[in-house]
Amino acid sequence: MILADKIINERKKNGWSQEELAEMLDVSRQSVSKWEGASSVPDLSKILKMAEIFGVSTDYLLKDEMEPENAQITYEKNSTDSLVRKVSMEEATRFISLRKEILPKIGLGVFLCISSPVIMLFLMGLAQSGKGALSVTAATATGLAILLIQVGIAVFLFISKGSKLSEFDYIEKDVFETEYGVDGMVKEKKTSYESTNTKALSIGVVMIILGVVPVVVSSVLGMGEMASIGSVCLLLLLVATAVYMFVSICGVYSSYNMLLQNGDYTKENKKKTKKLEPMITGYWLFIVAVFLAYSFLTSDWGRSWIIWPVAGVLFALLRVIAGSLIRED
Repeated sequence: MILADKIINERKKNGWSQEELAEMLDVSRQSVSKWEGASSVPDLSKILKMAEIFGVSTDYLLKDEMEPENAQITYEKNSTDSLVRKVSMEEATRFISLRKEILPKIGLGVFLCISSPVIMLFLMGLAQSGKGALSVTAATATGLAILLIQVGIAVFLFISKGSKLSEFDYIEKDVFETEYGVDGMVKEKKTSYESTNTKALSIGVVMIILGVVPVVVSSVLGMGEMASIGSVCLLLLLVATAVYMFVSICGVYSSYNMLLQNGDYTKENKKKTKKLEPMITGYWLFIVAVFLAYSFLTSDWGRSWIIWPVAGVLFALLRVIAGSLIRED
């Protein structure tokens, strides 16, 4: 088998187009086409790069007499390497389809959680200003009942829908390999979804920023308690909508990175995340306890939401610090 045929064989084995291989080699698609058509030969640096990308030896690429079964570079493996799971095309396709189906429902649960204090705040504001038909006690009780119903629905969605994704936990948390053609399929879907993800991310961030504006304006101008409560309610609704978009739309984009083991889902990051799981679980349980305790004891739902963005910033900082302290085995 000549070099041209070997390039075609290895490219197709990985599910890559000529454009994708050209991008990895930093050449034009026409160059790859000429190599595969045997009308030109890549220089030594490109052959070395192809050997690395394809996971084969340079001898295999350069020696016509060497066949594919003798081509693979041998790596020293430990006992766990032989247990690495392979993700088939069927599994990858089902994983993506299931995430597209389930994530909007989980996003709805998150929306209900974040927006749960809105009705209670609004009813309490009306009662305290004397404009509502309910007393402060009745308004608080009604609002609290609605809050608990929303949270209950959210918990049901998290458990019932999240359990359906549990069969694919290994894709998010464990190191795996993909079978022939999977990477190429996922890269194609990721590229076509890129603009949708960018739009959702941009719109969500803008909504959160705009939501803060009424809160600041009502506070600076002293527009009264009802105006302040209304601005907080608007902020919570905008944040809830933005987070819904992050979960339901950007979450689908994350599915592609999970399968490609890119970004936050590289093999190194997965190993670190697994070690950090106890800390992550304990941290968020503590934050939930603080939020509920403060909110119920003070009934200050108009300010207690601040706990969440502060906790998010602190979590990112703690994760970076903890991750930097973890050493690779």
